[in-house]
Amino acid sequence: LPLAMGVVFIGIWYAVRASLGDERAFLLPTPDEIIRAFGDHGPQIWSGTVNTTKGAVIGFSISVIVSFIFALILSLTPLIRASLYPYLMILQMTPIIVLAPILILWVGPGLASVTIITFLICFFPLTVNTTQGLISTDRNLVDLFKMCKASKHQEIFLLRVPAALPYFFTGLRIAATLAPIGAIVGDFYAGNSAGGQGGLGFLTIIFSSQFKIAALFATAVASCALGFAFAGIGIGLGWFSLHKWHDSYAKTDS
Repeated sequence: LPLAMGVVFIGIWYAVRASLGDERAFLLPTPDEIIRAFGDHGPQIWSGTVNTTKGAVIGFSISVIVSFIFALILSLTPLIRASLYPYLMILQMTPIIVLAPILILWVGPGLASVTIITFLICFFPLTVNTTQGLISTDRNLVDLFKMCKASKHQEIFLLRVPAALPYFFTGLRIAATLAPIGAIVGDFYAGNSAGGQGGLGFLTIIFSSQFKIAALFATAVASCALGFAFAGIGIGLGWFSLHKWHDSYAKTDS
């Protein structure tokens, strides 16, 4: 069915292109023109994809580590959550378009700024989901640990963290989807082509200024492929960690 719908979609694509006429046809390049654009601008698109992947991977990895630690802190007491959560919301609600110029002034354009922007975009869903998992542990199990005189350290790492893994991987899947988007947006606002560091976001500026529509579509395809790769990694990690024991992944008899 997806293949059949893809054929229908491409057919509609060519029909719409034909209806635009010769004067406006360049606004919607056909799939074969996009493929040719990959051939014409392959080195640029490949280099941009590699640079975007670097920013996405570094920012995403740092966000996973920092958000997990921050979630552990937030889960300790309601007082800590009430004290810190509003500032977490402030960080999330501040538009990247405002933060980008500040980051450029602080750390300069290029990979450093792109990494920080990616980190900021991924940090919130990871922290919120992991915190919710840590504080949603079955109360009966928590009471059992207390009855057995388990230490706070044992309660957190032997009970709460395993119980929070499904929540954590839900946040991981969301963050994995956002990571390449964050890197591309960061590169668009804070990217730098010096030393071949420009990513896909920077390429969109270049191709747009040169009015290379087919190359822009090719860049969009590369961005989409990168997003699918990150989403697949997030889903794969969740399956690998949970499929043997959690209901959301474990096979059940129908």
